[in-house]
Amino acid sequence: MTDQGQEQTPASAGNLMGLILVLQLGLSVVIAALFWGFDGRISAYSALLGGLTCLLPNAFLALRLVVPRRDSGASSLIQAAYIGEIGKLALTVLMFTLVFTLVRPLAPGALFVGFIAVQLVTFAGFFVRD
Repeated sequence: MTDQGQEQTPASAGNLMGLILVLQLGLSVVIAALFWGFDGRISAYSALLGGLTCLLPNAFLALRLVVPRRDSGASSLIQAAYIGEIGKLALTVLMFTLVFTLVRPLAPGALFVGFIAVQLVTFAGFFVRD
């Protein structure tokens, strides 16, 4: 239940997840632009890749949670959350592996700044009210 005594519907939960994903994408672009202005092209695309390395696995988890299931019970939701979280972790590892092996030159500091900043946007969801 929310503070106003209303239950949070799946649609409003999906809207919140969508808002957070859009904010994560926007922050990724802003951080990349800032790095471009202060440190150049390599840092900019490294920061953007860091943001996307966080954003894309988060989008996978969000889709796992909001896509309708045959069984709408709690156990089905918990199973979807577990699978989504395992998939998110695997995608994050895969994306970092791909970035570190395929992208040359790379600015690791900017990559991790982008990743961590975008990850922190998730906590903004705790402060959003309907």
